[in-house]
Amino acid sequence: MVEQLPHVNVSLNALATVLLLLGYVLIKKKQERAHRNVMLATFGVSVLFLICYLIYHFNVPTKPFPKDTAVAPLWARYTYYVILASHIVLAAIVPFLTLRSIYLGLKGRIAEHRRIARFAWPIWLYVSVTGIIVYLMLYQIFVPPPTSLGV
Repeated sequence: MVEQLPHVNVSLNALATVLLLLGYVLIKKKQERAHRNVMLATFGVSVLFLICYLIYHFNVPTKPFPKDTAVAPLWARYTYYVILASHIVLAAIVPFLTLRSIYLGLKGRIAEHRRIARFAWPIWLYVSVTGIIVYLMLYQIFVPPPTSLGV
């Protein structure tokens, strides 16, 4: 079952991406209650993602990007690592930004909430989208062909 978690994780990332975009649309339409509910749901989806991600990586420490240039050209390898590095660095700060933003929003400190959300939201969105890209590159696009056992 653990081997299915990357697929679950990308689904959760995709859902978080959709919810982030919906939350943005709702606040632009001044639908504050709906925005709050959607953003809290987004946070919940992200927490669920983190739990699944940690379970997976406690059981499968790493899945290396293919080194074989017949499977993944050099440009793809470099692109993957640039995206992955930026994703990891920004993913590490997203929980702090989102928790602070949620706290301020729920406390009615809207000016402070907006100030943080102006840079927290695009970072969160970037992390969600790049998570999907990393998954696609690692599990769908640049996948080594199955090896035969020579039976």
